[in-house]
Amino acid sequence: MLKPILLVEDNPNDLELTLIALSKSQLANQVIIVRDGAEALDYLHRRGEYAARPAGNPAVVLLDLKLPKVDGLEVLREIRSTDGLKPLPVVMLTSSREEQDLVRSYELGVNAYVVKPVDFAEFVRAIADLGIFWAVLNEPPPGSQRYVKPGK
Repeated sequence: MLKPILLVEDNPNDLELTLIALSKSQLANQVIIVRDGAEALDYLHRRGEYAARPAGNPAVVLLDLKLPKVDGLEVLREIRSTDGLKPLPVVMLTSSREEQDLVRSYELGVNAYVVKPVDFAEFVRAIADLGIFWAVLNEPPPGSQRYVKPGK
């Protein structure tokens, strides 16, 4: 069974566009959608409404920077400071072109920082390329599998 892609996005328009773009890339990975940083952390730590979800990390986290409750930088900081989550690929997917956001994201260990293109066709290409790279082409570190055995 393929690992899911965790999409953390609070903007309904960006969410819809990202889902369209991912579907155009024809990835078989399930996309788990959470709408704020606190919910993302609950999913990753398997707590709250996600306590019963199967063990294992997603293939990649597509993380918006500006989120309610807990912002993207805080989510990234927690991922990088938690042993079981450290190797998890995280792509900051944001509309922020602020240099400080870019620098801070890389300081905290983001794998990639992608500014959401305004043009729809460009956006679809960018998301499709991201999905294919992180969910299919990227080689995960030893000990973390690309596939999760069903029931595990």
